[in-house]
Amino acid sequence: LDHLSKKTLILDKIKTVVLDEADRMLDMGFYEDIEKIINRTKRERQTLLFSATFPSEIEILSKDFMQTPKRIKTESKHSENVIEEIFYKADDIAETLLQILRYYQPESAIVFANTKIEVMDLTDILIDAGFSALDLHGDLEQQDRTQVLLQFANRSIRILVATDVAARGLDIKEVEMVINAQLPRKKEDYLHRIGRTARAGKKGTAVTLFTSREQKKLSEFTEKTPVFAEELHIDETVQLPAKMKTICIHGGKKNKLRAGDILGALCRDIGLAKDAVGKIDIFDFYAYVAVERGQFTKALNGLETGKIKGKKFKVWAL
Repeated sequence: LDHLSKKTLILDKIKTVVLDEADRMLDMGFYEDIEKIINRTKRERQTLLFSATFPSEIEILSKDFMQTPKRIKTESKHSENVIEEIFYKADDIAETLLQILRYYQPESAIVFANTKIEVMDLTDILIDAGFSALDLHGDLEQQDRTQVLLQFANRSIRILVATDVAARGLDIKEVEMVINAQLPRKKEDYLHRIGRTARAGKKGTAVTLFTSREQKKLSEFTEKTPVFAEELHIDETVQLPAKMKTICIHGGKKNKLRAGDILGALCRDIGLAKDAVGKIDIFDFYAYVAVERGQFTKALNGLETGKIKGKKFKVWAL
């Protein structure tokens, strides 16, 4: 919109307009902004709307922005037993969340809360308890958001605490568990949240916490009988540290840096075993590599004093 107002972006030759997560865009109050942008394109265009759920708001978009649209629905590939759904009554959300995590001890979990403040508070509680956690919400700058997601995907962070911004558009493989620390506002949000687990043919667990005041509202989400966290046998000393840590390298595709160059520097030059090096992500100007925690200091010191592909790069720990 800023570019359009400055006339630094011309859309009159656009042939295709795509709205992903279309229902969420309306729900967040972006209708007028969307309308302003689409009205700058030609009427003779293809318009595509995508959403995992199809509430009445999508019908509104269809009528306003499309001519005789066709609805294409894909068959769900999830069988009913792919996601195990469990509901826990919890009047102390933070304490019950700690109990759930200590009991299940997931390698990776996304914890959802409804507001940014609640997300940040829960993240602080988890970190203070010795858990590897970072928060994700709409106020983060794009680079910070990218680094948080990257660390979660490469196993440098074990628990991602997020608002519903993380329930949409994320495709992180092997998320073992989703925990709703609070009931979402709508059933559609619940479906998007638990859909972050059990992807790519894997199974997953979705745990939802609710308070006594939410007992009636619970019926909107499930007919299952809730259970009580007090019934779980928990080791209160359990902590969940991450197995990996991430090194950031100030060099990327524009510097002709490749994953093989980084792997070679770590294994051939510094002496790390290949299985101590995890996921390597390379962007235009930065690269990120996950290294086992026990080998992290050796890797970081080696990259600081050594070279990659014969060049010196600035490196630091995320």
